[in-house]
Amino acid sequence: MQKRVVTFLIVTTMVFYALCPVSQAQDKPVQLALFSPVQIFPPSTPITGVRLNLIYGRNVSMSGLDVGLINHIGDQRSVGAQFGLVGINEGDYVGWQSNWININKGDFEGFQYGFVNSSNHASGLQLGFVNYARTLNGLQIGLVNVIKQGGQFPVFPIVNWSFESP
Repeated sequence: MQKRVVTFLIVTTMVFYALCPVSQAQDKPVQLALFSPVQIFPPSTPITGVRLNLIYGRNVSMSGLDVGLINHIGDQRSVGAQFGLVGINEGDYVGWQSNWININKGDFEGFQYGFVNSSNHASGLQLGFVNYARTLNGLQIGLVNVIKQGGQFPVFPIVNWSFESP
């Protein structure tokens, strides 16, 4: 079982590293964090590859696979897949976000899956118990769905939608 997990992480790292935009010299391919600032690289370092946050990890940007209890990304654009208990993104995020609580202060494009999903502007699908977007170009499915500006309904149960660009 452990061999499969290690093999999966290595293959995933190589795939995401190959698919991500050309990284700059300061980008690091792997990050391991107990809690910030107790992590391999400081929070000001962009990560392009895999980041494992045992308790809480923070970096300025993340491209690739982001896994941990609390995943915190700074105000630069990030791309990839994020899994954990809490995902906090201060900048724009593109990809798949699957945390118990997803908080995007910037714009989100892709698929959000969690108990609570929140985004400034969401483009794609939000699937959760509570979904919030200031503006939306896509679909929300959940018990409480809120689109603050321009939605089909401001608040609506089960499903809400808006297919207008911001």
